[in-house]
Amino acid sequence: MSVSVARVPTQSASRYLQQLAKHWSHKMEVAFTTEEGTITFPNGARLVMRAASDTLDVELSVPDEGDVARMRDVVSSHLDRFAFREAPLTFDWQSAG
Repeated sequence: MSVSVARVPTQSASRYLQQLAKHWSHKMEVAFTTEEGTITFPNGARLVMRAASDTLDVELSVPDEGDVARMRDVVSSHLDRFAFREAPLTFDWQSAG
């Protein structure tokens, strides 16, 4: 499993977390509150988001056979759509571990 993390600066972290979770809830397994959300993708990847007052922390776990770059792009491009007023958001992806 490959794990990527990013701390995304934004004053609207909770709103974007909830919008993304609701957007994907009809296609994927989703659980969320105003402060934390988890999305499990059909390919086995998993996204965990945590909203703070000035950042959205994201942790993306992708199975070893998965395309990490593509999954990072899927997450960042979807969040950018919800953040159109301040997009593009800054995703400084780092490998965890």
